[in-house]
Amino acid sequence: MNASTLRSQGVARYELRYQSLFNHGRGYAFPCDAEGRVDIDALNERLRVNYLYAHMLVGQDFSVPAVCVTTVQ
Repeated sequence: MNASTLRSQGVARYELRYQSLFNHGRGYAFPCDAEGRVDIDALNERLRVNYLYAHMLVGQDFSVPAVCVTTVQ
């Protein structure tokens, strides 16, 4: 399934996902635009702290983040 198929099924949204390098299936996801830019000012305090934490530990605890398409129906 590609991004255009997902858009036709609902509203396409994007997430920037940081996957744990050590615990498969664990990580963080943050709302972003199609280019992976996160609006830090729009995040609540907890999400902002988690975003900065994950961003700082890329390569140590987390993989390079990936932009993923999600949908809301």
